[in-house]
Amino acid sequence: MSDPAAPARDRSAGPSSVATHCPYCALQCGTRLDRGDATTDATTDTTTNAAAPVTTTAAVTVTAAVTVRPDPGFPVNRGGLCQKGWTAPALLDTADRLRTPLLRGADGELRPVDWDTALDAVAAALLRLRAAHGPDAVAVFGGGGLTNEKAYLLGKFARVTLGTSQIDYNGRFCMSSAAAAGNAAFGLDRGLPFPVTDLGAADTVLLAGANPAETMPPLMRHLDRADLIVIDPRRTRTAELAALHLQPEPGTDLALALGLLHLTVAGGHADKEYLAARTSGFDDAWRHAAAWWPERVEQVTGVPVAAQREAVALLARASRAYVLTGRGAEQHSKGTDTAAAFVNLALALGLPGREGSGYGCLTGQGNGQGGREHGQKADQLPGYRQITDPAARAHVAAVWGVDPDALPGPGRSAYELLDALGTDGGPRALLVFGANPVVSAPNAGHVTRRLGALDLLVVADFVPSETARIADVVLPVAQWAEEDGTLTNLEGRILRRRRLLDPPPGVRDDLWVLRALAARLGDDPARYPVDAERAFDELRRASRGGPADYSGVSYRRLDAGEALHWPCPETPGRRPAHPGTPRLFLDRFAHPDGRARFAAVEHRPPAERPDERWPLYATTGRVLAQYQSGAQTRRVAELNAAAPEAHVEIHPDTARRAGLEDGDLARITSARGSTRARVRLDPALRTDTVFLPFHFPGTGRANLLTGDALDPRSRMPEFKVSAVRVDRWEEPAP
Repeated sequence: MSDPAAPARDRSAGPSSVATHCPYCALQCGTRLDRGDATTDATTDTTTNAAAPVTTTAAVTVTAAVTVRPDPGFPVNRGGLCQKGWTAPALLDTADRLRTPLLRGADGELRPVDWDTALDAVAAALLRLRAAHGPDAVAVFGGGGLTNEKAYLLGKFARVTLGTSQIDYNGRFCMSSAAAAGNAAFGLDRGLPFPVTDLGAADTVLLAGANPAETMPPLMRHLDRADLIVIDPRRTRTAELAALHLQPEPGTDLALALGLLHLTVAGGHADKEYLAARTSGFDDAWRHAAAWWPERVEQVTGVPVAAQREAVALLARASRAYVLTGRGAEQHSKGTDTAAAFVNLALALGLPGREGSGYGCLTGQGNGQGGREHGQKADQLPGYRQITDPAARAHVAAVWGVDPDALPGPGRSAYELLDALGTDGGPRALLVFGANPVVSAPNAGHVTRRLGALDLLVVADFVPSETARIADVVLPVAQWAEEDGTLTNLEGRILRRRRLLDPPPGVRDDLWVLRALAARLGDDPARYPVDAERAFDELRRASRGGPADYSGVSYRRLDAGEALHWPCPETPGRRPAHPGTPRLFLDRFAHPDGRARFAAVEHRPPAERPDERWPLYATTGRVLAQYQSGAQTRRVAELNAAAPEAHVEIHPDTARRAGLEDGDLARITSARGSTRARVRLDPALRTDTVFLPFHFPGTGRANLLTGDALDPRSRMPEFKVSAVRVDRWEEPAP
């Protein structure tokens, strides 16, 4: 059953230069890739200040085959790239690149096999498990880095070919709380409901739980004029640039947001005309915030009253102001309420839906926005439709050519899905595309054991990630410079990814894999186009009329250079075509009455708090040189040299009490497990808090510490707060 449409091709075939986008974060910086002879004689001007470690130059050599340079005409990065963007082509020829399928034999070893053997083994196991246990015995776990076309067809494959409800993706761990809060407040969720470039004219920007100077450095080029208010327990690179740094106790962001709303209203800074004309629910929200006077907020959060008042004054006197949230505020068991509390603050100031001001969420993963809009999230169908909506089911089923009643209902959320693997009534097989849950999932030790309990684990990846290493079948797939497609960045802009190279011999595209599996499972392979543009045209039809309407977008328009933000509906017979919607909510919000909704929220403590046994908070996050689970960046020599191993940031006084000095190896232990990390002393850190980046494998996994407490609405895990103790690392006896 080999596919004759996918022969081994000359890797040097294809264009010599393409305009495309960085494969990492949701900024999706514009780049140009060139294929040809390498040159290492490049003039480089590197900006290394704390604001934005961004490099600008004409060209830089990363591999013998491909050079990368920023696209100076793309407004998001304005000619700059961070270290990760500059070194991205090194991934294309990484030494351990997967180039043939692997199948685990009876002796427990993974060995190379041909594609027919691998896919036949997968299909036979899936058919056997479905026959014995029903369609929900098979689950799918996707990723926020997949193109829109892949995310769309993966959701279709799960629900039509497999017939399973058990599909979710790692974007659930990214901004699901902000999405839930945004949908409730505005009737629509888009990370930034305005272009990134609007931030360049801001007077004041509040960043709650965001550190873009390290996580997306080119964004800082749009924030260099504004007074920054940074809310973070750490003195991050972003906080060092701030006009004001508020340093709350971990897990108390919601109390601080309530207190800022209290001071806004009590100080007479609320926009009463805006509240009356464009919002509802203020009175209920105020009843909660009224009890959070500044002295009480200081007692709970540790943020001084004077600093609270200064933050509100900076926001209130700004002509153009923005409130932006990130993972630090959202990755909590009350993350939706915390995001909603910051939305409340923005609404009270009259910011959302006004040109030059607003509220937004800084999406993390490269296609975190588009990845959830088109069907790989447990409760959603393409076009950001709800899977429980009969009209949505009828529309999508008609596009797919199936009976609406045949579509499954909502399945388990990401962590709940992983937690159920291999249990009675839980999935017995899991297909993973574009994710590495062994490192990235909370309570990682437990999740790894659950993965090990499966009858079948299949991983499609281009490197042997930690999850791929424990799989039963590994499928080598193409990566970013070897494929065409679209992605949607944090501002809702739909972007073209363009192929420069053919994949290496033996490597296939994910779209080809889905079609080949569908054929072996008895479905019509024609349901799964391997051409990305054909897949996108079907996605357009499926999204038509939905909240995230892409029906007016086409490869032709994108290739012509049009900047198209969704919603961009099709307008048959009308010229010019719909221009897209760069700024949402200028006239009305997406609720039927056109008004934004305040949320009545109340602070509650995190699921875990320090005690005598676990006396410290641990919080997790990213560092500049690494990305997500590190499966890509840890394979780039330059990045790995900058951040080679797991480390723990700790206040010198806290380290001294634990008998530790700078450079020592420490054991950080929670109720779930221990991780090993190199000590870095940080006198600016709170004495009750330690920080660990989550990019590292093995005993360095920060997520060995994190727990399984979930937000009741978004099902977001509480990554940002774990109760821990810190000791000296002692090597175990042989």
